[in-house]
Amino acid sequence: MKTRWGDLPVSDAHVHFFSHGFFSLLASQKGLPPEHAHRLLGEQLGWRMPPPEAERLAEEWVAELDRHEVARAALIASLPGDEGSVETAVARFPGRFHGYFMVNPLAPDAAERVERGLSTGGLRGICLFPAMHRYSVADERLRPLLASAARHGAVVFVHCGVLTVGVRKKLGLPSPFDLRYSNPIDLHPVALAHPELNFVVPHFGAGYFREALMLCDLCPNVCLDTSSTNSWTRYHAPELHLRDVFRRALDVAGPSRLLFGSDSSFFPRGWHAAILETQTEILWSLGLHEADAAAILGGNLERLLRKPRNQTFS
Repeated sequence: MKTRWGDLPVSDAHVHFFSHGFFSLLASQKGLPPEHAHRLLGEQLGWRMPPPEAERLAEEWVAELDRHEVARAALIASLPGDEGSVETAVARFPGRFHGYFMVNPLAPDAAERVERGLSTGGLRGICLFPAMHRYSVADERLRPLLASAARHGAVVFVHCGVLTVGVRKKLGLPSPFDLRYSNPIDLHPVALAHPELNFVVPHFGAGYFREALMLCDLCPNVCLDTSSTNSWTRYHAPELHLRDVFRRALDVAGPSRLLFGSDSSFFPRGWHAAILETQTEILWSLGLHEADAAAILGGNLERLLRKPRNQTFS
């Protein structure tokens, strides 16, 4: 992709794969009849509903990434139970996608689901949403999940801070999230206890920026992803500008532990190019060298996911 520094490969660390299965799960939560679910959801959302086959949605995403000259993307199965959709997409285009999947550690089959998902090699990361499923990331019940992640050299993505799921709000679905479980500090003893694992905290901690920086300073196996508009900055008084967020993150975590992400998700919007444009302008204004820019825009993600097992990111 053409950037301020010249042609650099871009890999997006944060793309939601809103599959047919994903919307089927949402429809069941809304109590919609299966035969009408996708039409009704499409009408309510104003989105184009995905094709039934995950392979076809993967083809649409490849065409979209090609249009924007994006080399690879980490696809997230965004509800527990939809990991098969992302696994199918990765199998169809292994050179273009990495696969992550959401898991609820409190579910009775969570450990088996994680082991099964990671054992095939197609899925490379598990996604934890403590506020969504109402648990502490330090809960003992996460131990077998983390052990599986360590065995398979997987990344552990932990959403901290403010959590809003726009699709649920638009559909009138309840979101009984609990912010008491959102503090990145809760991840500190877990990251220290598992130096063989690499953890990713998206959105710079989504409102817990200071705490996310403290966590990164103390734990070299924690990375931050830069995804979304980062509108959480409005909670700071005075409001924190995104340029200052990047400057402080670079000072504390360094360029080797920042992962560019767009938080793209649905069509017809497709890949969220404005996120990259804004963030590259900020990085350029901070005087970042080409090698560091290349690392943040994609090199760090690729290095993270192709490294040997039990090797930390630092």
